[in-house]
Amino acid sequence: QLQASGGGLVQPGGFLRLSCAASGSIFSISAMGWYRQAPGKQRELVAAIIIGGSTNYADSVKGRFTISRDGAKKTVYLQMNSLKPEDTAVYYCNVYPQVRALSWGQGTLVTVSS
Repeated sequence: QLQASGGGLVQPGGFLRLSCAASGSIFSISAMGWYRQAPGKQRELVAAIIIGGSTNYADSVKGRFTISRDGAKKTVYLQMNSLKPEDTAVYYCNVYPQVRALSWGQGTLVTVSS
């Protein structure tokens, strides 16, 4: 139902673009979010976008990350710029808010390291 991709190894200051393909039924009725879980830490919300287009971001990524959605492609994106080592985590996309989350899947690993 939800497939995140686009992760990889990037140097500090670099950028990545994550993609999440969602089934039509999920995408058309749901606010969507990007979440991440770093080793030894709880999963946290990174960014969310509602159907009308409003967005919200974790304080730690404001000004660096941008969430967007493409209705035609039923895909949610996370553009990540100025990446920092502390952004290293497995990134997941899912329904927002988290209490409504579906199966989490494997996510996509982002490693920020020199």
